[in-house]
Amino acid sequence: MPRPNQSVQRLYCETDLTAQALISLGESQAHYLRSVVRMSIGDAVLVFNGRDGEWLAEITELGKKRAALVLQNQTRPQDEAGDIMLLLAPIKRDRLDYLAQKATEMGASHLLPVITKRTQNSKLNIERLQANAIEAAEQCNLLHVPQIEAPRRLDQILADWPSDRSIIFCDEHADLEQGLSDLQHLKGQKIAILIGPEGGFDEAERAGLLARKDTVAVSLGPRILRADTALVAALALVQSQIGDWRQG
Repeated sequence: MPRPNQSVQRLYCETDLTAQALISLGESQAHYLRSVVRMSIGDAVLVFNGRDGEWLAEITELGKKRAALVLQNQTRPQDEAGDIMLLLAPIKRDRLDYLAQKATEMGASHLLPVITKRTQNSKLNIERLQANAIEAAEQCNLLHVPQIEAPRRLDQILADWPSDRSIIFCDEHADLEQGLSDLQHLKGQKIAILIGPEGGFDEAERAGLLARKDTVAVSLGPRILRADTALVAALALVQSQIGDWRQG
């Protein structure tokens, strides 16, 4: 049985989780357990996959290149994820890492990098972004990890946009009070938050967005924000007004 009175590490895995299931871990997670957090056979870990809740597991094998766990019991049932898609223009790599982490912590369910006319960095390492999102979910006691897609051009995304999802357009020229009022009508609906590149949207892009009936323009205040700061501000605004920070 897992040893008591020990700080329990959390691990994300893609395997289905059921009682007494044997879970095999690859080299990177085996290295983490063995060499980073110094765990041993018989120690306990918590495991989640974004579908089956969180489970207590016992380490039954721990080598340099692989490890194995046996699931004991479910510690938390799977909760219902929010539905906040995040559309963002890529930025520099180290700040993209921060962005993926904070988006996960703040409740984004889906990340879609958007290539605009003023986007400066269109090359992304999707696996690295996913790894940062997983790490944030593990450390912040979350049961969900956002899905991260390959980058697409803004015009392509808007051409295929689903009719049942509204776009919250973070526009520095929007009226703050009007944007907050319009946000209230989106409570309970599928939404996407659109954050542009650091050079801002091209005027034609902005005009096209404002002309759409499914777009709500929202101001993030009077200050000029970097893209990663704008992401945190936008998610905080949405969660506090119509998201899971607001009761009822």
